[in-house]
Amino acid sequence: MRTKAILLALLLVLSGCGSNEVPVTVKPTRGEGPDVLPIKLKALSTDQCYLAPGTESPKGCQKYVTELFSAAGTIRKRRPDLSSHADALERPIAAFRTANCQDQAAPGGPCGQTLADMATALTSVKSLVDG
Repeated sequence: MRTKAILLALLLVLSGCGSNEVPVTVKPTRGEGPDVLPIKLKALSTDQCYLAPGTESPKGCQKYVTELFSAAGTIRKRRPDLSSHADALERPIAAFRTANCQDQAAPGGPCGQTLADMATALTSVKSLVDG
């Protein structure tokens, strides 16, 4: 009796293995969720590269600059009406990268000025997003 039950269970398991049906995967839908833009801008405005751009090493601000560039893309996506402000944010970022500021360890100079320009642009767009 026990052997029959085991064989029957094994037969049921194996019969499902040979089917040509492809399992259906259901992906959960993502809701719009909360607007991350104000949160991102607030976080960037607490960075030392924003708070004291003239005293920070441009080399040490590379992550900040990358996050700021990402924020410009988020501005365009979430707030197309502020695209010109995203452009204003990207101009000093482009200047920073063109001048290879990510390699400059000494604070100040032209790279410090581009960090200051980024801070000014961030302040402007943050005030518009925060309302």
